[in-house]
Amino acid sequence: MQRLRQSVLILWTLPWTMIGLALGLLAVATGGGAKRVGRVLEFHGGVLNRLLRRVPIAGGAAAMTLGHCVIARTAADLDYSRRHELVHVAQYERWGPLFVPAYLACSAWQWYCGGDAYLDNPFEEEAYRTERHG
Repeated sequence: MQRLRQSVLILWTLPWTMIGLALGLLAVATGGGAKRVGRVLEFHGGVLNRLLRRVPIAGGAAAMTLGHCVIARTAADLDYSRRHELVHVAQYERWGPLFVPAYLACSAWQWYCGGDAYLDNPFEEEAYRTERHG
């Protein structure tokens, strides 16, 4: 039963995982690295270093989750952000292909209401809360 559940979750997140995988393979092709940690594929370096610096939050992003893939600037950024990013993996497993539109809608709403589009986003609040309290 657990195997069936994991298979369903992998399929449910597959559209975003495929984008993460494509970016990860591009990172490896440009000198980056990769490894598997549990159910997650992690990629760092190469083109990701430049790409993640351009994410529209202050200073860019150190890491980002896409389905069951986590991309990061460096291996150290992966180690530092792993707990936070695993919360996002679980969110993708709940929301599937709707995660990114829901995330962006929450950010837009927070911005519209005068909040911080990143820090006040409920998906980020959950990730930071879980990261701190395990």
